[in-house]
Amino acid sequence: MDSPKPLAGLLDGARKVAQAIATPLVPADYLDLLDPMRSGADLRGRIVSITPETADAATVTIRPGRGWAGHRPGQYIRIGIDVDGVRHWRAYSLTHRSDSGDGLISITTKAIPDGKVSNQLVRATAPGTLVMLDQATGDFTLPQTLPARALFLTAGSGITPVIGMLRNHLDDLPDVAHIHCAPTEADVIFRDELRGYAAASRLTLHENHDDVAGIFNLASLDELVPDWREREVWVCGPTGLLDAAEAHWESAGLADQLHVERFRPSVVEPGEGGTVTFERTGITLEADGGTPILDAGEAAGVLMPSGCRMGICFGCVVTMREGAVRDLRTGDITTGEDGEDVRIQTCISAAAGRCDIDL
Repeated sequence: MDSPKPLAGLLDGARKVAQAIATPLVPADYLDLLDPMRSGADLRGRIVSITPETADAATVTIRPGRGWAGHRPGQYIRIGIDVDGVRHWRAYSLTHRSDSGDGLISITTKAIPDGKVSNQLVRATAPGTLVMLDQATGDFTLPQTLPARALFLTAGSGITPVIGMLRNHLDDLPDVAHIHCAPTEADVIFRDELRGYAAASRLTLHENHDDVAGIFNLASLDELVPDWREREVWVCGPTGLLDAAEAHWESAGLADQLHVERFRPSVVEPGEGGTVTFERTGITLEADGGTPILDAGEAAGVLMPSGCRMGICFGCVVTMREGAVRDLRTGDITTGEDGEDVRIQTCISAAAGRCDIDL
């Protein structure tokens, strides 16, 4: 007779604890092995489904752990996922309805050429995969008092924070114009949903397909949205569009009406990076301010301690003899003078100047 599922899960967790017993851990690490999504653990999530949106984009639905604090539409989260044994962190906008009641969250990502994480999520990740999460952040959101007239200008995957706003607030916005740009009609993410809103007269939609109309020119605003000067505006997309929009609204003396979201690889802007020396191995490398020391060391051939990929937190803690690192989650700087021997987590710390590691 088959064992009940709860008992099987308990035995599996016990086996993981036994396998990790030789690794120096704190008591919470053993709880993480048994219940990685428990309250009080580092925030994780389990992928529930992956739904294609276009040939290169997919919506990833995730059940977050019990520490999830919710979000405001338009905000983003950082997701940590292992690719070929190395953990990578990327930021993605949240796209789900916040009042769904099922406890699930979703992101929508477009696979980009040579993009390790985006291609992994869109093409190679299976439901059931455990990922690391940060809490939602970002100020690309609607104000408490909603504008009488709004304009959304998006391109490519820049639609993702805006679709979150529309799904949650469209019924409360009295007058919405939306211009969306994509290389081709087939590349329009959420195409049917956007057209459905337009068909129901819930918003005015203008699609710009580059293969037909060419790259969108902001000079056409006077024709497409004649009252654009009277609207509060949210813009998200490639850097070229954002730079052009900032210059356009600035020249019109309306910069205070413009809200811009620039995609970025981490929650905070990275520091300047620096020289990392692994004292016992004799390896010195230059690391940028956005790469965890764990990843930089592994890439240079250093045998880095880490229990992260087993779901064991703090297995990557090492001693920094001297130097400075930045916490990639919060931006906080940790420094240590010679002889202080500061303990740091290499999976979330990046070089913020010279640092010497006891490895």
